[in-house]
Amino acid sequence: MPSFEQRFAPFAARMQAQQIPDIVIRTFRHYYEQLVAGETGLIPEADIEPVIVLPDAERLPDEFCEAGQAALPRTLLIKLNGGLGTSMGMEKAKSLLKVKDGLTFLDIITRQALHSGIPLVLMNSFNTRQDSLEALADYPDLRGELPLDFVQHMVPKVRQDDLSPALCPSDPDMEWNPPGHGDIYTALITSGRLAQMLDAGYEYAFVSNSDNLGAVIETRILGYFAESHFPFMMEVADRTIADRKGGHLAQMPDGRLLLRESAQCPPADAPAFQDIQRHRYFNSNNLWLHLPTLSKVMAERENVLGLPLIRNAKTIDPRDPESAPVYQIETAMGAAISIFDNAGAIRVPRSRFAPVKTTSDLLAIRSDAYVLTDDYRVILHPDSVGTPDIILDPAHYLLIDDMEQRFAAGAPSLRRCRRLRIQGDVCFEAHVTISGEVDIVNPTGRQARISSDVTFSDTTISMEAEYEPQI
Repeated sequence: MPSFEQRFAPFAARMQAQQIPDIVIRTFRHYYEQLVAGETGLIPEADIEPVIVLPDAERLPDEFCEAGQAALPRTLLIKLNGGLGTSMGMEKAKSLLKVKDGLTFLDIITRQALHSGIPLVLMNSFNTRQDSLEALADYPDLRGELPLDFVQHMVPKVRQDDLSPALCPSDPDMEWNPPGHGDIYTALITSGRLAQMLDAGYEYAFVSNSDNLGAVIETRILGYFAESHFPFMMEVADRTIADRKGGHLAQMPDGRLLLRESAQCPPADAPAFQDIQRHRYFNSNNLWLHLPTLSKVMAERENVLGLPLIRNAKTIDPRDPESAPVYQIETAMGAAISIFDNAGAIRVPRSRFAPVKTTSDLLAIRSDAYVLTDDYRVILHPDSVGTPDIILDPAHYLLIDDMEQRFAAGAPSLRRCRRLRIQGDVCFEAHVTISGEVDIVNPTGRQARISSDVTFSDTTISMEAEYEPQI
């Protein structure tokens, strides 16, 4: 039987051939050793306890605003920008998708940073870097003493049957996977960005996803983070039924906080994982970092932070379920909450978690249910009845081009909409208003069209190929 060194050697050789930094190779080795030892990364329910109560951002006293304002010159914004939006049929950075008032995610993020007067730094992937930096060239005022980005790494996929490197001669790119956003800590070191940030006098970083326009710098929260002297703080929000499969906050018996992702839950514990009354808080992926402490802890650990393993079972071609089964070794950046001593968490309003993951999310944001404020926050319209619950038929609206073709005249008015369900192929003309709870069903197999200037309110519409309203 080959030794561990013999088993790891082909991985090291492949990574060295790609000029991957030694720190990344040592980090991958750390997780591969766990994989070979039979570690699954699973966190049983019996080993953890629920978090009962947390500080509430909406109830923090006003003095934290002043503390946050004082800390703002030492604060920067890091946005995770590695996604291509492939689930919506995109082939470029998802952040370049137009989302509100003709502006892209990246436009809005950039204007948020400029309005706050803080540096913006992107964590790009190799796939998103060029397009994103080209887009930022339209904002010359953004350039300062820090480079605008750093790049996430790639690591080899691992065959499930013998734990050897996965091979795909027809498309060698399929042999690699990004190691999850937990790679941010390693990439900050290998890129030199962490050292540059510290040399420039920055002490705090707010990290969030580029598709979450609710994640803006809030001086009240920054002030609480700074005054509490946390090394790390996670923003969490109340879980709803829609969040039951997402990562949740928990704690060890000694009180140390931890993040458990769905891939880390044993199948037998799924009911407890999805119990939103037991595990009340989900990770918004909005994180606050104390940069000097991060640098110190990374140095103490020889730059291998040791985040909990996520063993993600996939196929080598994610689009082909019959292709070779592989493991993707990944980590989650929020899992660092269990690494840092005295790390904290804070409950935030749902408005700070507004990601656009689907075309249904995008339609809602583009509609009049949301407005773009003067300081570039995307918030619910003051007259809105709440976040509209939108479900579009994936057979006709899953991809961005298909959705935009069916709403070529723009999103319908959803300010008074509580729920919209569309089943079948339906095309909308201009100035359609949806109010209350509306179901639109087209069973014909042909595209149906809703004419301009109509209103649907608390109804179910079963359509033929054309819908002609009664005027």
